Amino acid sequence: MHSAHRLDHFAGVQHHQRGDQERQLSAAQQVGIGGRAPLELPLVGQEGLHQELPPRPQEAEQFRQPGAVEVVEHEEDVEGAQRGERTGQVPLDPGDREVALLGGLAGLVQSRGIDIHAGDLGPESGGRKTVAPGAAADVEDPRPASDEAVVPLEPGARADGGGGFRRVGRVSQGTLTSVRAGLGELTARELDLLVIGGGITGAGILRDAAMRGLRAALVDAADFGAGTSSRSSRLIHGGLRYLEHGQLGLVFEALRERAVLLRIAPHLVRPLPFVMPSYRGDRVPRWQLAAGLGLYTVLAMGGNVARPRMFGKTALLAREPNLRVRDLVGGGLFYDAQCDDARLVLATIRSAVGHGALAANHVRVTSLVKEDGIVVGADLADLITGDRATVRARAVVNATGPWTDAIRRVEDPAAIPLLRTTAGAHVVVRRERLGHTHAIIFTSRVDGRVMFVLPWGDYSYVGTTDTDYDGPPERVSASRAEVLYLLRSVNALFPHAHLEPEDVLATWAGVRALLAGKPGQAASAVSREHRVVTGPGGMITVAGGKLTTYRRMAAEAVDAVVKRLGGGQDRPPTDREPLPGGETSAWGSFIQAALDLGLPGQTAEYLVRRYGTETAAILNLMRDDRSLLAPVHPGHPSIGAEVLHHVRREFAVRVEDVLVRRLHLDTETDDRGRGGIRRLADLMGRELGWDGARVRTEAGRVSFQSSVASRQSSDEQSAG
Repeated sequence: MHSAHRLDHFAGVQHHQRGDQERQLSAAQQVGIGGRAPLELPLVGQEGLHQELPPRPQEAEQFRQPGAVEVVEHEEDVEGAQRGERTGQVPLDPGDREVALLGGLAGLVQSRGIDIHAGDLGPESGGRKTVAPGAAADVEDPRPASDEAVVPLEPGARADGGGGFRRVGRVSQGTLTSVRAGLGELTARELDLLVIGGGITGAGILRDAAMRGLRAALVDAADFGAGTSSRSSRLIHGGLRYLEHGQLGLVFEALRERAVLLRIAPHLVRPLPFVMPSYRGDRVPRWQLAAGLGLYTVLAMGGNVARPRMFGKTALLAREPNLRVRDLVGGGLFYDAQCDDARLVLATIRSAVGHGALAANHVRVTSLVKEDGIVVGADLADLITGDRATVRARAVVNATGPWTDAIRRVEDPAAIPLLRTTAGAHVVVRRERLGHTHAIIFTSRVDGRVMFVLPWGDYSYVGTTDTDYDGPPERVSASRAEVLYLLRSVNALFPHAHLEPEDVLATWAGVRALLAGKPGQAASAVSREHRVVTGPGGMITVAGGKLTTYRRMAAEAVDAVVKRLGGGQDRPPTDREPLPGGETSAWGSFIQAALDLGLPGQTAEYLVRRYGTETAAILNLMRDDRSLLAPVHPGHPSIGAEVLHHVRREFAVRVEDVLVRRLHLDTETDDRGRGGIRRLADLMGRELGWDGARVRTEAGRVSFQSSVASRQSSDEQSAG
């Protein structure tokens, strides 16, 4: 534990002031991070997992050691069940063929450095008692803590020590002001690179390019991350199910990237324990699940978040007592990671801006500019101001996700499609209706598809579907048929839940931009790999891929840009430089400072999990204006200071930008955030100079997908 220090004042330190910070600080004030000098970086952050329970130290110890797969058949006391285990012996069900398979597997897996343990077989649990909803990752974070660093104290303090520093947390911190670039800035001079598309892939490309010293800019017709990148399953994972298809390379790469993101963005990407129940007759039997977890561990190459385990029926029900008991034979527990996808996009773009890039949301590319058949720029339309301009660039990258082929046809009308687009829908319900503690990965009894039940604070979301979709990506939504399919699947897993469409509080759907596979191939079997291609006009396109591997995709795309420009820059340390707000995962001093300002403990925890070290910027705003401590929505821990932060530092210019992608009020409140719209509009209007009429107009722009119940009649009419 670190002693709490009151942060009497926080100060903003602009990016250009940081370059000399290490030399300017006295030796006593410099504290290395991971053996390095204090970081020269700004801030940012996330996480919608409010009202999390404190970690259980006994359980944390069980998962402290990576590398082994344990098989535990019975636990009288799950929290301390290490009694009487014998390596290699797996007494399951005397008549179960899997006994021999798991026993033989022990020798094979142990030869790879992975132990299998087993305990005594005990009586079955009834599995009908309820469990209070806990944190999404209700164990102590197994990752090693980073070292102490310094934080400026006085408002306006300089990195040269003009305001003084005090050792309070674990980060060398300042505040990066990130505002939306205007067309004048974008067109002031020729760019080295124009990136079209502000999802996670485009954001990664912008950051990589800026860190290599390229003059780079990014534009998106909507808000950053408004497409697929804010409508994912919010997972950073290796893809355990991809092992079934033999995609070892993809899994290996994704596991490496998972480790990177856990390190550079601990406020946005956090470990999440998964339980995978195994039922008699499943397509993947229990012995194969154990083998898969073992292989998953080997492919992680020491980058495991924590040690996976295998459980018998009784031990599994002790952890998740509300699972369907019939035909249950046991299951596995392993770790992947959960993220705030939309805020990961914002953090990545803000990091790029800190390195000199420009970024503008709500700016549409109306056409590509060509000279002698070569793409040399684009015509732009600012959807906020109505202005138009032409930007010139030595290289243009198309990173538009499901719009990829449409942009390619602007370059070449005869372009052969690269993509197969599929839709993935999710439903949100109150977590107490399911009563689960861990994330659950399971096989739907409806059609055998692999699905997830994922915790998100007081809520759970269930997904996802995977069906071909050829409509406009911006119009995709969860259909009634998809909602019913998801509810049927989860009701079969949690028989007590009895979920109906009226229990669904929100839905979302996104369009996956997958590489086109073989004709007739099932959507769920299509590869999640990616390609970087160059069109006849020289435009570079990134197609396919997945959220977890965005940084690797970006590096390959910028490699292609550098090759086109004739340069030879080495790849930058995007895997080592933290994203804004992610300089540390030790936030105790920030929490204490928030408490000193009068914030409830729940709100203080919420702020550091969403903004990381940039909580300092939020607290500064509250210190200057106490009215900003007031909540935005009566059913949510968000406060007014966040809204000003979003406008000043996170490119927000529409009410929906804040409500949906920065605060997630649409999926973290029972009324989809409607109770906070007017306050959001008032706060943004005060900051952006809107008059009363503009405030009302902007509040009225917020659109929600219709409720499941109200869609039923329209779907039936359409079918008629």
